[in-house]
Amino acid sequence: MARFVGIDPSTATGFVVIDENGQVVEETEIVRKGEDPARMISLIDDVIRLVQHGDYVAIEGFGFASQQAIQMGGIGWGIRMALHRRGINYVEPAPNAVKKFCGSKGNAKKEHVSVEVYKRWGFEHRSNNVVDAFVIAHLCRAYYMENLDLLAFQRDVILTMKNPPDKKSRKNK
Repeated sequence: MARFVGIDPSTATGFVVIDENGQVVEETEIVRKGEDPARMISLIDDVIRLVQHGDYVAIEGFGFASQQAIQMGGIGWGIRMALHRRGINYVEPAPNAVKKFCGSKGNAKKEHVSVEVYKRWGFEHRSNNVVDAFVIAHLCRAYYMENLDLLAFQRDVILTMKNPPDKKSRKNK
């Protein structure tokens, strides 16, 4: 059975796996204590241990407005490099695409995303990072599986990911 992995990289990383029917197989928040860089390495290693060969993986793209951008960048790039080293491909939905996919606006606060996720899928978790990873896993499933019954705004997110707008043509207009 196919596994779709959603990763919300952070100092408290959300990790969710769903199956091809959209059922949760695994959900966890990975947090490590200690001094950096050892703490970051431990967190990255723990995330990668949960990913299996053959998994379809999506990792949330970088949020450039983060107050912890350097730390988040280190964790995010560490996970991406470890996936690459293991030969595991991944897609990178932008943070606003993740929010839009669940029915929120692209600039919605995490609490609003949690409400939309509960209304749409009945999923709740004490960690916003796990909630985001849940949405990312569903987005990953929609990206790779054809003929899913998606809402119009979800189809738009997937189409934009598969056919990103040409930045050069936007500059010339």
